[in-house]
Amino acid sequence: MNTNPVQTKYLRDYTAPAYEVEQLDLTFDLYEEHCLVTAVMKVRQLRKEIPFICDGQELELVSLKMNREELQKTEYELTPEQLILPQPPAAFTLEVVTKLYPYKNTSLEGLYRSQSIFCTQCEAEGFRRITYFPDRPDVMTYYTTTIIADQTKNPVLLSNGNPVEKGTLEHNRHWVKWVDPFKKPCYLFALVAGDLRVVEGEFTTQSGRRISLQIFVEEENLDKCDHALSSLKRAMKWDEEKYGLEYDLDIYMIVAVNDFNAGAMENKGLNIFNSSCVLARPDTATDVMYERIEGVVAHEYFHNWTGNRITCRDWFQLSLKEGLTVFRDQQFTADMTSKTVKRIKDVDLLRRVQFAEDAGGMAHAVRPDSFIKVDNFYTVTIYEKGAEVIRMIHTLLGDQGFRKGFDLYFERHDGQAVTTDDFVQAMEDATGVDLTQFRSWYHQAGTPEVEVFSEYNAEQQTFSLTLRQKTQPTAGQKNKVPLHIPLAVGLLGKEGNALPLQLQGEVNVGSQTRILNLTQAEESFVFEQITEKPFLSILREFSAPIKLKQSISDEELSFLMAHDPDLFNRWEAAQQFFQRVILGLVENIRQQKELLIDLHLVEALRKVIKNSQLDLNFIAALLQLPAESYLIDQMSVIDIDGVSQAREFVKQQLALVLEEEFLQIIETNIPAEKYEYTALEVGKRSLRNTALNYLSCSKNTKALGLCSNQYQQSNNMTDEVGALSCLVNQDYKGREQDLEKFHQKWKQDTLVMDIWFALQAGAKSTEVEKIRELMEHPAFDQNNPNKVRALIGTFCSGNLKNFHDQSGKGYRFLADEILRLDQVNPYLAARMLTPFNRWRKFDAQRQQIMKEQLLKIKTTAGLSKNTYEIAAKSLSE
Repeated sequence: MNTNPVQTKYLRDYTAPAYEVEQLDLTFDLYEEHCLVTAVMKVRQLRKEIPFICDGQELELVSLKMNREELQKTEYELTPEQLILPQPPAAFTLEVVTKLYPYKNTSLEGLYRSQSIFCTQCEAEGFRRITYFPDRPDVMTYYTTTIIADQTKNPVLLSNGNPVEKGTLEHNRHWVKWVDPFKKPCYLFALVAGDLRVVEGEFTTQSGRRISLQIFVEEENLDKCDHALSSLKRAMKWDEEKYGLEYDLDIYMIVAVNDFNAGAMENKGLNIFNSSCVLARPDTATDVMYERIEGVVAHEYFHNWTGNRITCRDWFQLSLKEGLTVFRDQQFTADMTSKTVKRIKDVDLLRRVQFAEDAGGMAHAVRPDSFIKVDNFYTVTIYEKGAEVIRMIHTLLGDQGFRKGFDLYFERHDGQAVTTDDFVQAMEDATGVDLTQFRSWYHQAGTPEVEVFSEYNAEQQTFSLTLRQKTQPTAGQKNKVPLHIPLAVGLLGKEGNALPLQLQGEVNVGSQTRILNLTQAEESFVFEQITEKPFLSILREFSAPIKLKQSISDEELSFLMAHDPDLFNRWEAAQQFFQRVILGLVENIRQQKELLIDLHLVEALRKVIKNSQLDLNFIAALLQLPAESYLIDQMSVIDIDGVSQAREFVKQQLALVLEEEFLQIIETNIPAEKYEYTALEVGKRSLRNTALNYLSCSKNTKALGLCSNQYQQSNNMTDEVGALSCLVNQDYKGREQDLEKFHQKWKQDTLVMDIWFALQAGAKSTEVEKIRELMEHPAFDQNNPNKVRALIGTFCSGNLKNFHDQSGKGYRFLADEILRLDQVNPYLAARMLTPFNRWRKFDAQRQQIMKEQLLKIKTTAGLSKNTYEIAAKSLSE
């Protein structure tokens, strides 16, 4: 049995801090084997007769002084997780000296070593691994940090704010003192020390201030920072123009480290990044990686205001900063690339991952009511669904109204720790729009389902639309209330022309799209002056994170694919068509009927391919089949083998019947001689590789030759990986040689080797035995999060047919790896449980094996709270 004490924290139990920390002075004395941390805090009591409680975890207490006097052991209480002063004075100075062992810290939280680099990760509760302190986001204070270390091994010493003093000491040691002029919670504290090189730049703000920009990396990566630096400049400029926000320090630093649990961290003035989100060069990074770097750099920069200047009152409010900042980085990327394709990618992620989360044991609200470990709530619900909630507010208020609310939010709360209610209140007060009902999006879990019923009356020239909403029960929330759902709709005539959007009793709004506000369990809307039976285009740009249910014919889907002015809905029509065809074939497989491709789908796709007015990136996106992970979520009982077979059949058939079109795409989209990260060139590569991927499924020698030629001749990683990903899924004698050639070429580049591992993990022929073999490869590090995600994560979440092998060997393998990881990195172990989320939707045999593995994990002695919480919730009814 799990013997760890498990305590659930509830939002309802929140109380304001009993003490204020007015100043915190930190001194880090870094050595190879250990670190001494001296924390001197000035504390003032806010409420009488309440003990002063500091959080602390895995710390060795060296000394403890109050007002310079050593405290006796009878004057304080020390537990494995807290330091308690029962009766402190109204104001006092507390000096705490702790001893740490960063090289032993495999959790990658607190102060740890990423190879030879000292670095920190304090969000959410990592600061308590550094020193004893009230580790909560509503305790904000001013920080001064002094770092002392060996001058040869650690020439670079960084922390938050601005460097104010430095000097040298005996025994080749040196020191640097940093002062952060802004109050912050301890989760935003950062420290880096190591032998690093710097790439520098400069940005001049709208007010004329010059900001020094610095990216710190290891020497061999100096030539991979240009894209991150230019992305940072674009983000700074965009935030000034879009939201009027100017950077507030004199220096902005980014540090790239190889061992990092997440993508990056927005520590004030000193962002620490997973190296995969910084380093890029055309021959080592794909277009997808370039876009991700641009988005993550922007996200962390935008946090300077939405997260740092205004932070969370408590961790239940996490989406206050994350949902809002994701929305902002989505806006930024849409402006830098293709608005429609960016929206497609965001919605695809939401429906594949967040909708599945909402349907499983880990379903939770955007503002949760309870948790055991807050680390487990850095989820797609908090981030991506949280961003969708902000997007809906933007839709309801419009550009100008949203900006007014945004400005009022900063005017009221700059420098404070606040709640999601404070944000919504600012939006209401700035615009006069009542968002009372809308607030339910924050505290109600689950994905709403909206049924659509329509009727055209030719005699009265009216079109009636009836909408019914329902949210399925989730754990702890059986009774759901109707939500305020903004639905963007348009009506099209048979020639593709926009029809009037005049509701009964109202004037024509004169636009091609109208927002219908669904606020009841069922509502009807009647459009007037509709002179012909319209084609309904609903949920344009995915105006709300819902599941839409409507009866729509193949003819209507084909029409929308060809004519809808809302390009997102053209893509959505294609996805619905693909889904209908694939799931229909699954049923035919069950009944052992002949499999045939739908010719209406073929013709609809042919028209899209031949439409020269469409953006190449959009065509590539529209041609993508729905992911297996999305398709299985549409089934009451998952048939993973049937879905995999049906999806592959559709791909092969489209490759055969559209061969001429795909070959034409490859011939006309010739890559530029020199790599360019531009919308046009990205579009060419994306469409070309999509066509190549289809053709490779036909298994003819011509297709194999095209793949091989591109692999041999490509001048960038996008095309190299595009070709190799096709080749690894083919059974031919040169397959292993091509993989080995890639390995020999890139074995010194740890990030490119992640691609090598992921390509093999996702290959159709890869089973558990191959994963175990690759785990023995010298380039694989079983404790590095990037490596684990690339190999084990890709196999278990992306190679569904083989992971869900009926024997259950995939389940047993993952459970064993989770238990191993839990001993070294609970954060990572807990996230590896995601592939078990859907266990209740599988057949009885698979259900039983998955349940057994979850029970084995849950009842393991010494299991971390992180992993226990997710395993327990996955098993709960």
